[in-house]
Amino acid sequence: MNILFVLTSHDALGDTGEKTGFWIEEFAAPYYVLADAGADITLASPAGGQPPIDPKSALDEFQTDETRRFDQDAELQQKLANTSKLADITADQFDAIFYPGGHGPMWDLTNDQRSIELIESFARQGKLVAAVCHAPSVLLHTRDAGGEPLVKNRKVTGFSNTEEAAVGLTGVVPFLLEDELKKRGGVYSQGADWVPYTVEDGQLITGQNPASSSQVAKALLARLSQ
Repeated sequence: MNILFVLTSHDALGDTGEKTGFWIEEFAAPYYVLADAGADITLASPAGGQPPIDPKSALDEFQTDETRRFDQDAELQQKLANTSKLADITADQFDAIFYPGGHGPMWDLTNDQRSIELIESFARQGKLVAAVCHAPSVLLHTRDAGGEPLVKNRKVTGFSNTEEAAVGLTGVVPFLLEDELKKRGGVYSQGADWVPYTVEDGQLITGQNPASSSQVAKALLARLSQ
C-alpha cells in the first residue's frame, strides 16, 4: 500500500494574528494506523519542507496516545520536516490519498490547483480519497469526469457549523465547511459534536472532527485490504 498524505503549508489564522496549520492528532493517529499495517506513506505539502503545526493542537488537553507517540518519534518528525512539494507528486505512484485537517487547509489546499488536479486524478483512476475534520474542504473545487462537483450527490461529512461555533471561529474562517459542502450538492450529515463520525461514499471517505481521525484511517485501510 502506497499512501500519500497531503498537509497544509498555511500558518495564519485569518487576520487574528494567531497561528494555525495542521492538527497533530489528525496527522499522527491516521499515520500510525496505516503505517503499523505496513503502508508506505509519503508526505507532501504545497511548499514542501516542514508543514506548520497548529500550536493549539500541542496543548495538554488535546493529547492522545498517538500524539504522545509522535512526540517521541524522532524519525517521523524528521520525515515531516522534509515533506515533498506537491508539484512533484503524481497520482500514479499511490493507491490512496489522505488529507489531515486543522484550519490551515481551508486557506491553501482548498484552492491549490495541484491538489485539485491530484484528487481529480485519483478519482478518475478509481482510487480512494480520504479527509478528516476541516480537510474535506479540499474537495470543494474538484470535479468529476462530467464536470460536476465531485461531492454532488455523495454522502460527506466534515467539521460542522456547531463545532466551528464552539471553537469561536465562525467569523474567522474563510467559509463554513458544512455550508459549502451542501452548496455543491454534497449529502452532508453529522454526528454529535466531538464524537467520531465517518462517512463513506464510493471513493470518498470523510470524517467530521479530530476524534474521527483513526476511524477514517481504519475505513481507508479496510477498503485497501479488500
